[in-house]
Amino acid sequence: MAGPLTADAGGARETLGNLWALAGLPGSVVERLALTGEGPLLPTSFHVGVAAQSTIGAAALAASFVSSTRGGPASAVHLDMHDAERECTGYFELNGAVPSAWAPLSGLYPCRDGFVRIHANFDHHRDGALALLGLGGDASRYDKDDVVRALGDWNAEDFETAAAERGLVVSAARSFDEWDAGPHARAAATLPLFSIERIGDAPPMDLPAGEAGAPLDGIRVLDLTRILAGPTCGRVLAAYGADVLLINGPHLPNIDAIADTSRGKRSAQLDLREAAERAQLESLARGAHVFVEGYRSGGIAELGFSPQALATMRPGIVTLSLSAYGPIGPWSARRGFDSLVQTATGFNHAEGRAAGKDRPRALPVQMLDYGAGFLMAFGAQAALVRQQHEGGSWHVRVSLLQVANWLRSLGRVDDNFSGERPELKTRCENYPSNFGELRAVPHAARIEDLVPSNGGSWRPGTHDPVWA
Repeated sequence: MAGPLTADAGGARETLGNLWALAGLPGSVVERLALTGEGPLLPTSFHVGVAAQSTIGAAALAASFVSSTRGGPASAVHLDMHDAERECTGYFELNGAVPSAWAPLSGLYPCRDGFVRIHANFDHHRDGALALLGLGGDASRYDKDDVVRALGDWNAEDFETAAAERGLVVSAARSFDEWDAGPHARAAATLPLFSIERIGDAPPMDLPAGEAGAPLDGIRVLDLTRILAGPTCGRVLAAYGADVLLINGPHLPNIDAIADTSRGKRSAQLDLREAAERAQLESLARGAHVFVEGYRSGGIAELGFSPQALATMRPGIVTLSLSAYGPIGPWSARRGFDSLVQTATGFNHAEGRAAGKDRPRALPVQMLDYGAGFLMAFGAQAALVRQQHEGGSWHVRVSLLQVANWLRSLGRVDDNFSGERPELKTRCENYPSNFGELRAVPHAARIEDLVPSNGGSWRPGTHDPVWA
């Protein structure tokens, strides 16, 4: 990857070119891309604008390339940096209100020797963290002051380790130097930003004839993800015309952002603890072109849907796997979310220092999630193209940590904390939904000849688990 880049469309173009080359795609296609916008919109010391524009641009350009390889138009792609940054805010409204992104007890807390971040958006993670702190019983009895007092007896990394041993999601705040010195950072440093690996032999898969203006028309995508990165991948593929079927478990919790990330998808439920419903998923997989999963390490394999098993069920399939900390190293099986990876790897410490604060500070958007989601959509399409040219079954891997390492490699922005957060309300569009009246920031990229999708957003279980 190139060194530090300026935060403008020129820097994003160079960065996107590197992404395109890493995927093994022909460089001439990049000429279709028109990038606009200069200077960061969001207050941060990192090149969030470059990251947003390059990853969204790569996904949109890949859609144009897929279209041309299927006999469709070789359409130009237009993308403004500030529109890309707005999309990465994840801003949406339900019934005129903006849902909170965080549960009351989620957040950054001081402890004996530093800070820890606790992710409590899911009740079982919240209750587990409270129990570890000796705050058992009804969670509604406790507020953040109670958590601060209980953490006063803990060192940050000790609490992080104890939480990980219980399957909870907590991160100690580190500096970049402290993270780099650890064994997992050293192992993960050997990984590329993403990988596209051939995992089996198969002839080129027959793709349905695409309709003009819909690059991914007829391409079937199974989306087995729930938090931001994976669902963003599915939403982007749906925006380019794919038939995306979201599969949720009736027993699994979701976050409010599911209303936003479900746009353009159909939404079904299967309880994969039941053999009969696993058989239904297998039937769906045999008709899919892309299978997207974000299970904990080994979780999907235990259910019978490892990438290798899927390649046997459906020769030629493209499987996408998302993880928090990557496939190798001592933290490879550790659970994590964007906010926690930011904290653990040094971003919050660095951002706080850049802003002149004496405590860690989060990035203004969950860029690791959104960057990973757009890269997953890009990787899926790149693998589909390679499948059509080379045959084979393919496995695409992306992790939040790999995205973090890449974002860090883009360099820093000086003196960028004086601006206010951008106005987003007037940028929203209306979408059909049975979650409520939904308004959301639309997809930032514009592909010529493609009418932007205004697909609806539907609650889990609205649709049957069958292909349209």
